Amino acid sequence: MLPNQPAGHDDAPGPAGGRRRHGRGGHGPTGGRKARAALVVAMGLLLILSAGAFVVVRSAQERIDAGIERFADPFAGLNSRPAVPEDLQGDGDPVNILLLGSDSRSSAGDPSQWENGAGLTDAIMVAQVSGDRQHAYLMSIPRDSWVEVPGHGMRKINAAFGLGGPSLAVATVEQLTGIRLDHVAVADFESFATMTDELGGVDITLPEGMDTLLYEKDEDGQFKEITLPPGEHLLTGEEALAYARQRQGVPGGDLGRVQRQQNWIRAIMQAAYRENLLTDPVGLTRFLETVGRTIAVDEGFSIEEMRGLALSMGDIRPPDVAYLTVPHDGTGVSPDGQSIVVLAEDRLAELSRAFVEDSVDGYLTLYPGSVTVLDEDPA
Repeated sequence: MLPNQPAGHDDAPGPAGGRRRHGRGGHGPTGGRKARAALVVAMGLLLILSAGAFVVVRSAQERIDAGIERFADPFAGLNSRPAVPEDLQGDGDPVNILLLGSDSRSSAGDPSQWENGAGLTDAIMVAQVSGDRQHAYLMSIPRDSWVEVPGHGMRKINAAFGLGGPSLAVATVEQLTGIRLDHVAVADFESFATMTDELGGVDITLPEGMDTLLYEKDEDGQFKEITLPPGEHLLTGEEALAYARQRQGVPGGDLGRVQRQQNWIRAIMQAAYRENLLTDPVGLTRFLETVGRTIAVDEGFSIEEMRGLALSMGDIRPPDVAYLTVPHDGTGVSPDGQSIVVLAEDRLAELSRAFVEDSVDGYLTLYPGSVTVLDEDPA
């Protein structure tokens, strides 16, 4: 059952530009037999929702598995979790994964590192693979969203991870949305940069160009500047990192940065197809080993489950993945004077229900404009 039609939003497409290349050039496949493949989606802000058909030998799978950092079950001890509708229980259920982009992934497995205000999450996304395995959705929740964090009152949602790690992040998102989560993945933005360079760069269109400082300093200890004209660019990992982190001059402020994060993830997917990565067992194995070294997942997300999910997604391609932002009413000020994102509770409930009922594709088809969807070239 689909919800009643909500109020809409309009997204204007950005202008296109001429393509310019920067940094390291792309590398093509090294050859090999064509194999069945699904898609590579950056899982956690990152991660891979799936990893092709895991067209790699058992020894390579073991290396990939050994490189993935795992943290304790974040679902253990949680009370009053959302239920799965009875008609969705069994084979063909949608799979929901909480993707967290942490300021520091090093503390993912050590609760003693989660001090008040530490380990804030710059990006929070719910990724869903539909029950029929024909679609995937990435729904971003802005980090400054003003929500109830269980046991801690009203706070910005990005505080949940710092206050209680993956477990409190799960509890907060499940309470907010009513979506029952199956797994959690944590990464940092450097993970995206590593994956980007492994793919030979990603294509990003900059309608207004880019003029910002890189976070890393050069050999003289000075912050490096990056200036790119309007148009399409092949960005290195370092340049893409600057694109996603830029704060000044980004339309919509942090809401605009959410779309840049989504755009980078989409570009990573597209680069995997550009490089024919999923038909190249050698290149795919190398990439998955790189991904494995840059993510952390819950201990229940085994390599076997990842492989099974990937095999079930054989028909999904980049156009089958939609990137959404939770409905909101713009920015505001909290009672204690913080700048926050004000969520549109009624519209969020409608979208969340579509996730719960595995009807997101129908929802977006029937009610175009009801949700902010990533357009071709966000500013």
